[in-house]
Amino acid sequence: MEIRVLRYFLAVAREENISRAAEVLHITQPTLSRQISQLEEELGVQLFTRGKHLSLTDAGVMLRRRAEEVTDLMDRIESEFAEPDEVGGRITIGEGALSSSVYLMKAMSEFREKYPKVQYEIYMNTSDYIREQLDKGLCDFGLLLEPVDIEKYEFFRMPGKEVWGLFMEKEHPLAGKDLIRREDLAGVPLITPSRLSVQKEISGWLGEDVDRLNIFGTCNIITNAQIMDDLGPVCFMSVKGAMDSMKNERLVFRPLYPELTLTSVLVWKKFQPFSRAAGRFLEKIKQICMTSGYAREV
Repeated sequence: MEIRVLRYFLAVAREENISRAAEVLHITQPTLSRQISQLEEELGVQLFTRGKHLSLTDAGVMLRRRAEEVTDLMDRIESEFAEPDEVGGRITIGEGALSSSVYLMKAMSEFREKYPKVQYEIYMNTSDYIREQLDKGLCDFGLLLEPVDIEKYEFFRMPGKEVWGLFMEKEHPLAGKDLIRREDLAGVPLITPSRLSVQKEISGWLGEDVDRLNIFGTCNIITNAQIMDDLGPVCFMSVKGAMDSMKNERLVFRPLYPELTLTSVLVWKKFQPFSRAAGRFLEKIKQICMTSGYAREV
């Protein structure tokens, strides 16, 4: 199975049409059809359901996921070795919506001024997904909110603290308060983080089980709040950095009292050889964080 054929397959999956995919790939439609048929024969499965639009079968969905991982990894290899005498290529960073992201941005800006051929791939996702990408070698660094299992990674803690509180509509009754106390949460419908380790931190702050709250729902990525046009009485419990990343004028943030803060860590896979760009970028982000007077390397 060739990488080229996997790219052909991904193009057909994306376009849902052989002819359009052939145009994108600059090959003939019969050639592409033959390559897809040979791929199905090689794997012994049907990858597409034929109709007005091509749709992936269950086997096709599975192959698309693996093909994306393989082609992404090949792209990274080609990028890292394209210009061995210069610092260039792509650095991939996964992160959550955290206040400490500001240090990453500062490092990226200063680093690219020195090495303009470097490009960044940045995505926001859950800690579990970011760690999965790190394990597969598809991500150089992950910025994660603690508590999180980082036994398999090298890491250092980022400057500052991630402050917890509530996001709510400006018209919400609690929006008039400067601080949110435990008793203020009685009866308020809440959307809380889905990570069990974070829920334990919230339970510790409450002094009781988080399930005693009026849990409206849980959410893996707080920035999903942007798609909700009218929260009404519902409040999101999250870190302030999520508000900073959304810049949503409808919502306000009120911190918890007594204060609840957590730390964040920048992690990378143990024993993983870095590209020249990623290795020097790590030096830059360490320098910036250490200069802040807080970051601690472990």
